Amino acid sequence: MSEPRDEFDQFDAIVDAETDRDPDLAVIEAGSRTLRAQAGPPQGDPVPARPSDPEVDKALREVETELATRWGETKLEPSVRRIAALMDVLGEPQRAYPSIHITGTNGKTSTARMIEALLSAFELRTGRYTSPHVQTITERISLDGAPISAERFIETYQDIKPYIELVDAREEFRLSFFEVMTAMAYAAFADAPVDVAVVEVGMGGTWDATNVIDGSVAVVTPIDLDHTDRLGETPGAIAGEKGGVIKQGATVILAQQPVDAAQVLLKKAVEVDATVAREGMEFGIVTREIAVGGQLLTLRGLGGEYDSVFLPLYGAHQAHNALVALAAVEAFFGIGAEHARTLDLDTVRTAFASVSSPGRLEVVRSSPTVILDAAHNPAGARATADGISEAFGFSRLIGVVSTSSDKDARGLLEAFEPLFAEVVVTANSSPRATDVDALAAIAVEVFGEDRVVVEPRLDDAIETAITLAEEEDEYAGAGVLVTGSIFTVGDARLLLGRH
Repeated sequence: MSEPRDEFDQFDAIVDAETDRDPDLAVIEAGSRTLRAQAGPPQGDPVPARPSDPEVDKALREVETELATRWGETKLEPSVRRIAALMDVLGEPQRAYPSIHITGTNGKTSTARMIEALLSAFELRTGRYTSPHVQTITERISLDGAPISAERFIETYQDIKPYIELVDAREEFRLSFFEVMTAMAYAAFADAPVDVAVVEVGMGGTWDATNVIDGSVAVVTPIDLDHTDRLGETPGAIAGEKGGVIKQGATVILAQQPVDAAQVLLKKAVEVDATVAREGMEFGIVTREIAVGGQLLTLRGLGGEYDSVFLPLYGAHQAHNALVALAAVEAFFGIGAEHARTLDLDTVRTAFASVSSPGRLEVVRSSPTVILDAAHNPAGARATADGISEAFGFSRLIGVVSTSSDKDARGLLEAFEPLFAEVVVTANSSPRATDVDALAAIAVEVFGEDRVVVEPRLDDAIETAITLAEEEDEYAGAGVLVTGSIFTVGDARLLLGRH
């Protein structure tokens, strides 16, 4: 977390629309004003939607300001010592419920939301912890499928604050932002109480703050190259860190993995006597068909087949996420080779039909279609590009891209190059946003100068992209994709009136 940059002025109010202007663009202008007005305390996450009660809003700002004084999520010490000490003085709240622990490179949040939907459909009270958030910090901690209220967020922080200060005083380094958030989640789940927690790692696994739980089910989504400076430069090396979530006697649900990553994960499972179920072996996708508003699936789980499952999300990667989520819930209920049975089919269908995943191939406007996607690394960008090519018949697609400075911007742009007719390079509100000129230079190398437009303000960038998409009648089937970072998506959702 850090002080806001001058670049946050990108969200100053822009001039009113002319009377004959596209009415949907007025929403962007209103969102721009709102985003500036709601900026609140300095923080590196997308600006949250504020509570309507002024007193609650003030109290939440105070908590956010205190959290902002701690190490941000990009500054880490590879240890669980501090969070373990905090859990100890709190009375080990993370032991009060069983948990499903999710690691991997891409797809963790979507998979977590699907697992949560399935468990809720089977009448279990759920707690879900994911990161980062799209628009509001309270999204990170969910109970029964919804973010906890601002009031409960504040109360949880105040309840554990004395214990946080106690641990701070004992340790060489204060607890980080993510460590405090993790402790808040575990405490809130115990207080609820929940029947099961669905927990997404922040980074890696072995030394991630979430790894003070012993998940009875460990889920590993596809591993690819990301955070290579901290996790390793090959999928196998990264798997060595992520495999730390695999605990003694657990059941491990493995999505399809690179060979070296799979070898490392399987070796870890053997070492701790864990049971392994592998996508493509013990479970798999039988059929997948494109459907209006999503896709229709037949899934082979650990206990049998589930047909006619409608998933209202786009892209083959989301079908694989759904499959992994199903296997994880089956494993949680004890379904497997020794207890072959299926979950109630109608309940499974109902659960998947209810799934949403904001900022993941999310359609937020039509005529032209505007899609938001939080792809932030080359593997995620390739999955997004494939999903758009498959599900949308665009005659022309305009990209709006802002990345974080610690990400592989070139690899992401190269993944989108065959898909984008033009790309509008911009900046989001995060202090970590890649410098616009630096990103533009990379984009010119990838796309050529004639296909790159530079708009330092995100509101202007979205408006420019929409104008380009509407430019000629022959492009009636044109669309816009806003992508590159969860921060970019969070800002765009607010600009476009989505909360």
